[in-house]
Amino acid sequence: MKVAGVVRVPGDKSISHRALMLAALAQGTSRVREILPSADVQSTAAVLRALGVRIPPLSPDMTIVADGPGALRAPTQDLDCGNSGTTTRLMAGIVAARPFAARFVGDASLSRRPMQRIARPLEAMGARFTFERGDGLPMVVHGAQLKPIRWTTETASAQVKSAILLAGTAAGVPVTVTEPARSRDHTERMLAALGATVEVLGTMVRLEPPERLAPLDMTVPADPSSAAFIAALAVLARDGGVTLPDVCLNPTRIGFFRALQHMGARLEIQPGPKQGGEDVGIIFAWPSDLAAITVRAGDVPAIIDELPLLACVASRATGATHIRGAAELRVKESDRIAAVVANLRALGVEVEEHPDGMTITGSDAPLRGTVHTHGDHRLAMAFGVLAALPGNEIEIDDTACVSVSYPGFWTDLRGVIVA
Repeated sequence: MKVAGVVRVPGDKSISHRALMLAALAQGTSRVREILPSADVQSTAAVLRALGVRIPPLSPDMTIVADGPGALRAPTQDLDCGNSGTTTRLMAGIVAARPFAARFVGDASLSRRPMQRIARPLEAMGARFTFERGDGLPMVVHGAQLKPIRWTTETASAQVKSAILLAGTAAGVPVTVTEPARSRDHTERMLAALGATVEVLGTMVRLEPPERLAPLDMTVPADPSSAAFIAALAVLARDGGVTLPDVCLNPTRIGFFRALQHMGARLEIQPGPKQGGEDVGIIFAWPSDLAAITVRAGDVPAIIDELPLLACVASRATGATHIRGAAELRVKESDRIAAVVANLRALGVEVEEHPDGMTITGSDAPLRGTVHTHGDHRLAMAFGVLAALPGNEIEIDDTACVSVSYPGFWTDLRGVIVA
């Protein structure tokens, strides 16, 4: 199989969420270009509209006029977050700083995901949370006048960290968050670019919010998590190569590309000018002979979303790839450890499941069978890469779920295959 082409994958999902939220907390007119119009980001837009923010329809060049956190009003309806954990957890931090209550709901998958991890620090700041069943949604956030906090998280989680940082920003109080390992840092980078005082020391982040947040003016870089799928197809191909421009090269987000390089992949990463405080550049990927690697706990935060894809790539590498320290995968859109293992086995791959990961033994034997995605977009795209390889006969049970993060994925994937 030969691949060729230049693919500008959609705007980064994590940054798109935060661009909408920070524009809503700013005072003045923000301009956002190349925002990702996916289902998850649409959920954030809908929640902000329900809180009184004038968010226009998502478009490649949009302006948002806002009057700061004080202009947020009590919603007259549930805040429906769809399938988006980022929407739920980050918006809970913002709502916690306002003097009203809001009920968060979501789809069946999101409703099973744990929310106490954000409730604990936000309650320590003065908010109150009520859960109707267990640890998930529906969840009511009772906002209050928040107080400063110094919080140490149990696991490295950008969503927990960001919930606290956004709560401090909306409340106008300083906060400090310390993690066991460094998680993605888009929130602190963007806050610093808008006038907040942000101090980063190792895995500790301290925020001193400004009296008023400056408006945002940025182009959302291409999503490295989306670019990973096209790059994976390129390294698994027999001939050709692909170019991926404008990709966010934030060091906390490119763990997958570092892992590919450790496997022997022919990749070139060419840095370019920064955009909105983020490193941005071009990624070139060519067909490669891949060897197994070991992914350890310290590697996981920078590769967490791409681990299902790495497992699929490892099924075509030489040797046994070990992924450990990734128990967080069990509380994503699906139990991604169990789901990836079950699907790989169903296709004929030798794989062993661990409580915190898996071991995948690669081969070049044809893969045949049906993949059950459980409605999880990352699984659909990861196994979609394997399905595109010659000799494999793989059926994906739900191809539409990719709309959560990459609506045009199947078109882009087919578009780079030239022979």
